[in-house]
Amino acid sequence: MLFDPSWKPLLSVLVQPPASLLLLILLGLWLMRHRPRLGGTLIVLSTAGLWLMCCLGTAHWLQDSVLRPPQALTTAQIRALVRSPNQPPTAIVVLGAGRHRLAAEYGTANLSQQAMVRLRYGVWLARQTGQPLAYAGGVGWAQIGERSEAETAAQIVQDEYGTSLRWTESRSRDTRENADLMVPILDGAGVKRIVLVTHAAHMPRAMRAFREAAGKGLVVVPAPVAAVTRDDQPMLDWLPSQHGYGLVHNALHEVLGLITGS
Repeated sequence: MLFDPSWKPLLSVLVQPPASLLLLILLGLWLMRHRPRLGGTLIVLSTAGLWLMCCLGTAHWLQDSVLRPPQALTTAQIRALVRSPNQPPTAIVVLGAGRHRLAAEYGTANLSQQAMVRLRYGVWLARQTGQPLAYAGGVGWAQIGERSEAETAAQIVQDEYGTSLRWTESRSRDTRENADLMVPILDGAGVKRIVLVTHAAHMPRAMRAFREAAGKGLVVVPAPVAAVTRDDQPMLDWLPSQHGYGLVHNALHEVLGLITGS
């Protein structure tokens, strides 16, 4: 590796907006002393970039034109996954998305909001199809604590959904490790098909990692959640919002991950 993987969260923050655009604005202010035209142009472009960074329309464009994730499973596709003697051994695999080391209201660790969205759909899909459920997630590069995300998810599934995870992978720290560590577990259990649950924006990177890890031994079926949808009032798509910023930031994170192969 060219750098210590533990630096990935810091490097990601510095490369992506808004940090990168804010640094360009500071550079523009410095250039105003020596090359005012160049400095002013840099400030204007960076400010415009910050505006677009916070727009739902930008997130939608990145999703549909750059990431191009698969569509959500249809009712017919879900019916085709229902457990039966004619179906290949299948596992529904939910990918982690972070956890809070301590949620004071519960007195224990808790999954992040993104992770809960994935887990809820995974549990729902398992109930609809009768297929067993797996969860992949350890302690991320930017996290601390000993309790893994998979262990936290297993507790939530048991306490709140009254069911259980068939398999857990609790050592991975990123998407690549999710695949590299989960695939051997499922392959050893005789699983021939994986239904992969993660956010739509994350799905292209996740599919690449799992297909590379699985080779020809496992079929990987994408089951994306939470695709970006347009606002009911189109003008609002291009007005800055906290929601838009979060979606754009997530999409850019995935674009960066695809480019770097992480």
